[in-house]
This record gives sequence, structure tokens and C-alpha cells, in this order.
Amino acid sequence: MTSPIDIEGSGTSVVVDGEPEPKAKSEAKHEGRSPGQLMWIRFKRDRTGVVCAVVVIAYFLIALLAPLLVKLAGTDPYTLYGQDPTYADQPILDDFGLPLGYLGGVSGDHWFGVEPQYGRDLFAMLMFGMRTSLYMALGITVLVMVTGVVIGLVGGYFGGRTDYWVGRVTDFFLSFPSQLFFIAFMPVVTSFFVDPREETPTYFRALAMLIVLWLLGWMGMARLVRSTVLSLREREFVEAAKVSGASPWRIVRKEILPNVVTPILVQFTYQLPSTILTIAFLSFAGVGFVEPTPDWGRLFAAGAQYAEQDPAFMFFPGVALVVFILAFNLLGDSVRDAFDPKSGR
Repeated sequence: MTSPIDIEGSGTSVVVDGEPEPKAKSEAKHEGRSPGQLMWIRFKRDRTGVVCAVVVIAYFLIALLAPLLVKLAGTDPYTLYGQDPTYADQPILDDFGLPLGYLGGVSGDHWFGVEPQYGRDLFAMLMFGMRTSLYMALGITVLVMVTGVVIGLVGGYFGGRTDYWVGRVTDFFLSFPSQLFFIAFMPVVTSFFVDPREETPTYFRALAMLIVLWLLGWMGMARLVRSTVLSLREREFVEAAKVSGASPWRIVRKEILPNVVTPILVQFTYQLPSTILTIAFLSFAGVGFVEPTPDWGRLFAAGAQYAEQDPAFMFFPGVALVVFILAFNLLGDSVRDAFDPKSGR
């Protein structure tokens, strides 16, 4: 006869009279996480990405609060402090039009110095220049992304003749060199809509840049989305949605679009700095924003003009632009690695 001790030792659970049943060990519960939650967890572990995100957000906040910051500094970007008789008792320029003091006239009244010849405050010009460039580039980038995503989805999902004609339209727009075309396009548009005897309004220049850079900037995004959609439309979950009777719009919106969010976000982080540099180049070339509108490109154009007289004038705008572009590019790398950890290996 087998004893209760032998039975217990054999691995079979036996309940002895008068003794409570032992509690089973609780199993660890694992909650499922969405791809977005996993991406956010991986991104928070990347210190470089978090620091760059803070820097980028700080830039946009500074640009948004530029009027308040300039008011606190007691200056504005349009006053000619070196020529205004009101400030004659506080000279900031010498007889040759060069800033008095060190680093281009840095002082308690002018935190980043002043502009040679005119004496405009560089801090105020940089704050408003960042405001102009950042939010102008943000609007253009959003339009470029939306247009490229829509065209890429249509061509990639429907294929056939639709994809053929979408591809030909894309090739046609790719044949235009955007920056050179804009340089040639701006005087023509100005002559059609603005009297040559009048100065071109700032809003018109901003609208012209937005339209041209939008029309000639969506092709890369469209091709990227198209190639991704071509590989997704043959997947099992898309075929299952078709068999269940889902409409093409629902399939694109519910099945395909969530799977192309990753390349869209990564491309956005690269497109925005590129657009900022393009706007700066156009202003530097004299066909973007002009006097007296503050702009990053105009600051570099003025810095190049005063390079021999006052090299410090380009220091603060140059450092600000380099830090922003570097932070945004590193942020793009971190976002890409957060979505796809294998891509950084």
C-alpha cells in the first residue's frame, strides 16, 4: 500500500484532512503593447534622442515667444540704433560704422551685439528670423508630406494605369531643379502681380516660396510611400480585408496607412531641416525674404557682407542654425531606431 508521503513525493498534489490546499504560484501577467507604445519606450531610453527632442522643442517655443523675449530685452529688429537720433547719447558704432566693444558690440542692452553700419539689434533679428524660418518651413513641410503621402498611396495601392500616370507626373516635376527654378520664377511672378514701381509685399514672397517649394518638393515622399505600399498591398491582412468586402478607402485608411507611419515620420525629421536650409539659401540669394523682414538667410547674407569688418556678426546665427540642424538630424536617427531597432545595427 502506498503511503501518503510517497504520493506527495511523487509530484502529485494530495489534500490532507484538516490542512488547507496550498496556493498555486501566480503567473506573471504580460500586458500587450502597441507598436506606438514600444516605440515610445525605446525612444525614452535613447538619451541622445531625448536631449535633441528637448532642443528642437525649445527652438520652436523660443520662435513662438520671440515678441515677448525681444520685449524683455528692450529692443526690436527694425530700429536702426546706430542712426536713430533718439539713441545718439548711447553710441554703439564708431566712425567707420563698426560696433563698439567686443564680439560685435555685445552689451547689457544688446545681448548678441549689433549690425554694422545700421546698428540693428542682432538678438531681436535672430529671434524674429528663427520665427520666420521655422514656421515657414513647418508649413511647407506639412504640405509636402501630406501631398506626397496621398499621391504615393493612390499610385501604390491602385497600381496599373493609375500608378503609371502618377509615376509620369512625378518624373515631370522631378525634372525641375527647385532652387534654380525658384530663382528664375520669382521675378516673373513679381512682374505679373506686383507693379515694378512698388515693393513686393512680404506676404506675397512667403506665398510664392510656399507654393513653389510645395509643388517641387513632394516627389521624394510620394516615391517612398509608393514603394512601401506596393509591398504591403499583397500582404495577407490586406487580402483578408478585400475578401471581407472592405472598401478601398477603408483598406488604405485602416490597413495600409498605419504601416507607413514609420517612414513618414522619419522622412519628416529629415525634410524639415532641409526646407529650412532651402529657405535660408533663397533669402541669401536675394529672391526669398528681403529687407527689412528678419530671416536666417538674410542674417547670413549680411554676415557675408560684413565678414571682413565684423566676423562676430555671423557667430550667433551660425551657431543657432548648426545646433538646430544637428539636433533635428540626430532626432531623426533616434526616431528611426525607436521604430526599427535593427536599423541602427
